[in-house]
Amino acid sequence: MILKALYDYYQRKLADPNSHIAPEGWELKAIPYRIVINKEGGFVAVEDMREGEGKNKRAKQFLVPQSVKRTVGKNANLLWDNIEYALGANPRDRDDVEERFNLFKEKIKREINIEEFMNVKYLINFLDNNPVRQIEVSGYSELWNKILEENPFIVFKIEGENHASICDEITKATGFDSQNEFEGVCLITGNKSNISRVHPSIKGVRGGNTQGGALLSFNLPPFNSYGKKQNYNSPISLKATFAYTTALNNLLVKDSKNKITIGDSTLVFWAEKSTDEANPEEVLPWVIAFQKTEEYNPDKGVNIIQSFINSIYTGQRPVDKTNHFYVLGLSPNAARISVRFWKAPSVEEFGRNIKKHFDDFEIVHREYEPKYLSLYEILSSISTVTNKRDKPNIIFFRGQAYDVIPNLSGQLVEAIIDGSQYPLTLVQQCIIRMRAEASKKDKNGKSIPNVTYPRAAIIKAYLNRFNRIHKQNQKEITMALDKNNANVGYLLGRLFSVIERAQFVSNNYKEPNAGIRDRFFGSFSSSPISVLPIIEKLYGHHLKKIKNAQKFFESKLLEENKKEIIDKLDPLKIPAHLTLQQQALFSIGYYHQKQELESIKSNKKENQSITNQLGA
Repeated sequence: MILKALYDYYQRKLADPNSHIAPEGWELKAIPYRIVINKEGGFVAVEDMREGEGKNKRAKQFLVPQSVKRTVGKNANLLWDNIEYALGANPRDRDDVEERFNLFKEKIKREINIEEFMNVKYLINFLDNNPVRQIEVSGYSELWNKILEENPFIVFKIEGENHASICDEITKATGFDSQNEFEGVCLITGNKSNISRVHPSIKGVRGGNTQGGALLSFNLPPFNSYGKKQNYNSPISLKATFAYTTALNNLLVKDSKNKITIGDSTLVFWAEKSTDEANPEEVLPWVIAFQKTEEYNPDKGVNIIQSFINSIYTGQRPVDKTNHFYVLGLSPNAARISVRFWKAPSVEEFGRNIKKHFDDFEIVHREYEPKYLSLYEILSSISTVTNKRDKPNIIFFRGQAYDVIPNLSGQLVEAIIDGSQYPLTLVQQCIIRMRAEASKKDKNGKSIPNVTYPRAAIIKAYLNRFNRIHKQNQKEITMALDKNNANVGYLLGRLFSVIERAQFVSNNYKEPNAGIRDRFFGSFSSSPISVLPIIEKLYGHHLKKIKNAQKFFESKLLEENKKEIIDKLDPLKIPAHLTLQQQALFSIGYYHQKQELESIKSNKKENQSITNQLGA
């Protein structure tokens, strides 16, 4: 299914004149340098084909004959290669450079009719006339010394010709007649043809081998059957092999709009059919991560997601119900590539599950906070900051590197696309981070909120989806404060928020050096019965200070909320220890009550301001 979908994607792109995908037998290759020669076979110049500045400097893409696989042995590419093969240079002091150089020249003479392609003949003249010496005596010694250090790929150009490289002169695809040992029925096309023994490498998977890895391979005798070696065990024709590997490498290329790296997973995604209607390829990147745009527009992601969801439910932009959306999760595994997951929902199903995901994560928050939480924001909120930026599980978010729990990112993507249960690890890690950061301060000594918008949303989403999927007879958690929720964990969280607010108000609306949250959040959220008498006493102390300061509105508000909570709490039913689910509900109750108290205070200020203006 995966290979067939990639094969079909290649055929669709090949038919699109604007896609620039490589035709059969060719590939787009990043090549940093170009050697220019004249029509007498003499050296003219070395051109640096890299574009950009500093760290963003990148090699230009050239269309070249498909690269050979050089895991073992020696084999030259056609009309392009590194300087050892293509020029006979010896930057690494090898004993076999002359052999490599001869392989390069012999391949050109064997596979191309030189008399038919005169520009190739000029190249052979150059190669036969000590090319390295010609370059060394030219005025390019500084650039040449840099090239010797890098041993990069190079291509050749004829001076005065209107081509990017000599490769453009060769229009006929090559290489499909070189592997004809075995004929069989291709598993992708169903046609009988020559079968590929070794498949081209897949490159661009984060953490993978720089030379690429195999998606499909058999490398040991126990894996062989009926005497079939290597990929003859899984017969795929030469042309189908080229198509699926080219399609996947095209999706994985640097800066691809159809590729996202998240933690230890690399995601590629594409629609089965091209469409001008509701396009899931536009939406998924915004669901995963905040996308950089040429002009800063914080609402762009919200608008794209909202438009896509509306198209599914309102028909504003028609959706082809037969169109599928493919998401392939890959991870490195030594010289191979592992398939982490494969999803193929219809575009309509994908849209409905995206809406379900955002509905589950919807919770009251401040106006300046984002309407939709990206996956990067969710994962960064429960992960620790790290300086080890080369670790495989890292995500980068707002200038920081976060160490994500292995496998969690892939599991979360699957849950979003499938509409299935969020992983338990997500809520466990969320509770761990909230308890660990209950007393955390910033560099100015100010308390940092531990039950944040993303963390509260995680708990709400996990619990509601769990109860829905497993048909638990539990009250659904609402977006904002629910005064009808009588769960003991939820009520205790609300109570703790009221008591914390009393301390804040009594301290003249300033954060105390060692507040109630700093000292008691962890213990009260796990073992409330032992801590309740202490914080009740503290509440009475702070309430007295508020009344003495004649803050009547605040004291009345706190007393009303505390009475309403206590009336629902049965002291005999307060457990000695809260379960994981009760701890999660404690955090939600705490967050809901905190948002409610802050909003009431804010509204009071606004009403007072309006009253003063009217009086004036």
